[in-house]
Amino acid sequence: MNRNTSTSLELQTRSFSQQLGEFWIFGVLMLLILVFSIINPVFFSIENWNNTSTFMTDTLLLALAETVIILTAGIDLSVGANMGLSSIVFALILEYGMDHGISHWISIPLGVLGGLCTGVLVGFINGLLISRWKITPFIATLGMLGICTGLTFIISNGTSVTNLPNELGTVGNHVYFGVISFSVLITVLAVVWIYVLLTKTRFGRYTYAIGSNVESAARAGINVKRHLTKVYVLSGFLSALAGIIIVMRFVNGSPLTGSHTELNAVAAVVIGGTSLFGGRGSIWGTVVGAAIIAVLLTGLVLAHVQVYWQIVAIGAIIVLAVYIDQLRNRNRR
Repeated sequence: MNRNTSTSLELQTRSFSQQLGEFWIFGVLMLLILVFSIINPVFFSIENWNNTSTFMTDTLLLALAETVIILTAGIDLSVGANMGLSSIVFALILEYGMDHGISHWISIPLGVLGGLCTGVLVGFINGLLISRWKITPFIATLGMLGICTGLTFIISNGTSVTNLPNELGTVGNHVYFGVISFSVLITVLAVVWIYVLLTKTRFGRYTYAIGSNVESAARAGINVKRHLTKVYVLSGFLSALAGIIIVMRFVNGSPLTGSHTELNAVAAVVIGGTSLFGGRGSIWGTVVGAAIIAVLLTGLVLAHVQVYWQIVAIGAIIVLAVYIDQLRNRNRR
């Protein structure tokens, strides 16, 4: 057997293994839906599915950000805090517009721009800390989590921003074709965008290459520092987008927005089969992982399980998924 044939068979085996993993987690999703539908028939209602899909968008947008990061063998613990800070900046700009009689057609676009720029700036700083200063992703983003959380409470004075234009809720809660909410529509577009970015562009190839072997990627001519910075900027953008969507949905900017949501985001990514060791994973796996998180939390609420046990369940799932990922990584070695 020549080298090309061997490499081809290896790639086919990996592809089949990845597809099998995604099929397995899809089976888990179907099982959860069946179980919770039996426990409480309301779970299978159209209204509940609309609520669940909308709730899922918050986790999924952050999980998309986390997927791109984890594919490079990194992690971003600041996605939730970045989401909160960006949402408050967005809300404060709108409140300023309301207080000074500025047209909503001006204040809302400026608010969106301000929120997105905030998220991108946080991501850019994360990228510099990790790629230039060589601070490990865990420590750098953990520190940024604290900085963003503190700034969120400082600029909001620890109170919610409520003086926002009603038009915000009209857009944020609009339902298209009677079934697709604004949040779901934006999230679907984001999923397609990141999928194309990772599978059809040089950005995606570089991302997987760095996660597989950063030294080999550098020897192949990839500017690792620049690409890692881009990856964290993208994470910041998606985090900010999630924060803006939440403010538009609730017409309220809360300093608590995004608190501890990084746990659900990481859980969705790991459950979806993306390896914490980098270089392996898919967006569709993350989508199913986020769906599992949303179905699990919604189902537990309808089953009248206390919220504290919901947190325990997510933590246990993360531990189990990471353990399975470690076993897979050992087998590949």
